[in-house]
Amino acid sequence: MFEKFGEFDSWEELNKAAEGQKDQGDSKALMELARENGIDEEDARDYLEGFSDSLCTQVTATLGKLEVEKRDLQPSEIVSDWIDYIQSYAMENNEMMLAVRKKGKSLIGCIGELLKWSFTNKYKVDSRIIKASGICNSHVEMGIPGMRTAKKIIREYYLGE
Repeated sequence: MFEKFGEFDSWEELNKAAEGQKDQGDSKALMELARENGIDEEDARDYLEGFSDSLCTQVTATLGKLEVEKRDLQPSEIVSDWIDYIQSYAMENNEMMLAVRKKGKSLIGCIGELLKWSFTNKYKVDSRIIKASGICNSHVEMGIPGMRTAKKIIREYYLGE
């Protein structure tokens, strides 16, 4: 991830790098830049051909970064759900959208915070539920945050609040 061009701190920074590649006439590098940052190939072509003034918008840069990180992580089940929470929360909050794009902030870091919460806030599962599940163990604990708690953890991770 971000091996060739590095991680960009903002969508504006990403657009400046794209502008530099375009000004140099290096369409191959511009396409690689777009791919590395999760920017749609068609958007990159539109930019190259002058149909668009910039490679990306704040929204496409944010979703692109999350998509690249998600592909790298290859999540499943609850981790995939947590990533959906992050994506939807970023899309409904401009401040979050900017924070997701920041250098040093990542899905892995945020998921790590959610996982840490899960292990430090586990609770005993009601014995009737354990019995109904068919699990032979009489003592089961779990601690998966609900959506409200997950959003709070996500906000704290990305925004430091």
